[in-house]
Amino acid sequence: MMLGLLLARAGIATVVLEKHGDFLRDFRGDTVHPSTLEILAELGLKDKFDALPQTRVQQLDAMFADGIHAVGDFRSLRPFPYMALVPQWDLLDLLATEAQGHDDFKLCMRHEATALLHDANGVVIGVLAKSPDGEIQVNADLVVGCDGRHSLLRAAAGLQPTDLGAPMDVLWFRLARLPSDPDGTYGVPGYGNFFVMLNRGEYWQIASVIAKGEVEQWRRQPIEDFRSRIVRKVAFLADRVDGIGSWDDVKLLQVRVDRLQQWHQPGLLLIGDAAHAMSPIGGVGINLAIQDAVAAGNILAQAMRAPGRPGESVLASIQQRRLLPTRIIQALQVFIQRRVIAPALASQVSDKPVALPRVARLLLGFSFIRSLPARIIGQGFRREHVRSPHR
Repeated sequence: MMLGLLLARAGIATVVLEKHGDFLRDFRGDTVHPSTLEILAELGLKDKFDALPQTRVQQLDAMFADGIHAVGDFRSLRPFPYMALVPQWDLLDLLATEAQGHDDFKLCMRHEATALLHDANGVVIGVLAKSPDGEIQVNADLVVGCDGRHSLLRAAAGLQPTDLGAPMDVLWFRLARLPSDPDGTYGVPGYGNFFVMLNRGEYWQIASVIAKGEVEQWRRQPIEDFRSRIVRKVAFLADRVDGIGSWDDVKLLQVRVDRLQQWHQPGLLLIGDAAHAMSPIGGVGINLAIQDAVAAGNILAQAMRAPGRPGESVLASIQQRRLLPTRIIQALQVFIQRRVIAPALASQVSDKPVALPRVARLLLGFSFIRSLPARIIGQGFRREHVRSPHR
């Protein structure tokens, strides 16, 4: 959607195919970081974004045995010293509405791209798509696959990502949030299992992190046991855990971290999770995808004014631009997974509160240390800025 907006405002005819009839799904990846807030400001959309229902997070906290400790602090970042938690359907609606104000943009809902079209030389020249009126053919000078970590277009191109490994999966659920609850966004460390609690205003969006492949073991236990475990970890949730009626209210996210060696073929470009699935660590996925879109928009807005299709050198330049920051973030995620998360999840499941180590307590006393993880996940590496023209 972001790339479609950028290309249409630059005068490039763009069609976005969306397989669903609306955006009203529980995406879970709803963290909008300062790097994305900058891009929205550059597009003149920040005021409209600010009007969306949201929770602003200036500090990331963790609940230890001796109390709550700050582990990340956005307040030193400029120009936006916070992270916004916004329903992703609202952000998509905002981008779609803005894009539809341009004559060169067309959004086709309930249209699912299912296969690639090639010419006699093997160059991608469009897609086949399911539509409410049956199968249709969409021809294009360039097809951009933004269809996620299970990308059909990537599979149709015969491209296989390299799996970098992930030791965990995530069980997502939500519980009501009361005015008397704490205001922050929290991690709840633990052995064998730990929580991340996102403050969504009227409810808590909670991730229960478990060892990969153990979901069936968890689901075999009575839901009452799962509720009891929640209360032992976070006591103030005791009066509402009955909101989890059954395991049907607990959704599984199978965590993947992978990356394509090559993000393109003649006539085809892959970006976002289709090119590099990210771990949920830091909530960077949507923000890395938007950075990809801005880089692609900056380069393609110029290249697609020339006659013919953009050559592979153009597509390769987009990958080259985004590959280093992707590698850095994924390397950090894999490091944390191997050194912190995997050992914790390999331990016997315990609901006993975890104490903050003395050395960590000392380090977190320095504002620079607290601001470092916020800077890395909030602004990232090689931040993109909107350079494409506005016609």
